[in-house]
Amino acid sequence: MRFFLLLLISCCAAFSAHAQSEQNFWYFGQQAGLSFTNGAPTSLNDGKMTTYEGCAVATNKRGQLLFYTNGETIWNRQHQVMPNGRKLQGSNSSTQSALVVPDPGSGNIFYVFTVAPQGTNVGLRYSIVDMTRDNGLGDVPRANLLLISPVAEKLAAVRHQNGRDVWVVAHRWNSNGFVAYLVTPEGVEAGKPILSNVGSMHAGPGRNAIGAMAFAPDGKQLAVALWREANKFEVFDFDRTTGKVSKPRAFGPYEEAYGVAFSPDGTKLYGTRNGAGGGDAQIWQFDLKTSKATQIGNSANRKVGALQLGPDGKIYVAREDNGYLGVIQNPNATGKAADYKDDGLSLSGRRSKLGLPSFLIEPK
Repeated sequence: MRFFLLLLISCCAAFSAHAQSEQNFWYFGQQAGLSFTNGAPTSLNDGKMTTYEGCAVATNKRGQLLFYTNGETIWNRQHQVMPNGRKLQGSNSSTQSALVVPDPGSGNIFYVFTVAPQGTNVGLRYSIVDMTRDNGLGDVPRANLLLISPVAEKLAAVRHQNGRDVWVVAHRWNSNGFVAYLVTPEGVEAGKPILSNVGSMHAGPGRNAIGAMAFAPDGKQLAVALWREANKFEVFDFDRTTGKVSKPRAFGPYEEAYGVAFSPDGTKLYGTRNGAGGGDAQIWQFDLKTSKATQIGNSANRKVGALQLGPDGKIYVAREDNGYLGVIQNPNATGKAADYKDDGLSLSGRRSKLGLPSFLIEPK
């Protein structure tokens, strides 16, 4: 019996490592990068991308790098601009300018979703990457296909309950409406978005469109940061079968709310805020069982930005123009026990901006 339990634990650990391998590579900021291929992150200096905010990375199922993008340009695994990989209509100054979703029916086709900055009419679009082209380095045969306009700077994706399809979620501008698009082996269901009118209005001057969106690791919760004028974080339930968003909960006010990330066990939400105009950079924890809010750290930086849960179970914090990322060491822990380190991870001479890569969430 003991042997069977040890074997089961070993198999589960191997599965977990495989499930997380598609987030092995991060490229972001001012040509900064990280590799999680050996577990703990090591810095990379081979990236060619500079982005102030949003970015995304694509790998294959074995965790090998395929390409990366800031929503405007796509670089292949040799760090060269992909053919037809320029002039995507995202923006390196959009909070979550790009998100990569693999075609559920093909290992060679990827969709790059983009959102424009500040609620402009460019809106939510997608481009197609075909990895069979250019000797396996990829090409962009179709680009900038419009889905809906205008939208906020928020973009997230999670695997459908059926384990095959994918939900891509954005938020309409001057609206309280979430839009969820289903990606199937037949492509993006562009004409059939699921609309959920719930929570706060995302509206006002265009800069109010700033702020991130993130799914919990189990895909059952969705969080957003509303930068201004709302100055808050909101958490919702998400139905992975229907694509519907429901049951809003709000935490605020937090001036210039920006990044959001859930703890690995989904019991805590983390958020970054900077104060009006920056200069008061803080990291907050929201206990979703008790609704208790705790400031777990300050940053020496004028601004902090995106939060991203790493394959190692730690949460990383973007610090504007800094050679170190902040790190939440124990994000499942309550309050200050989460252990925030401001100079948590060196980028070996490269610099972070406000963004970290966005990834498709694959619930186990």
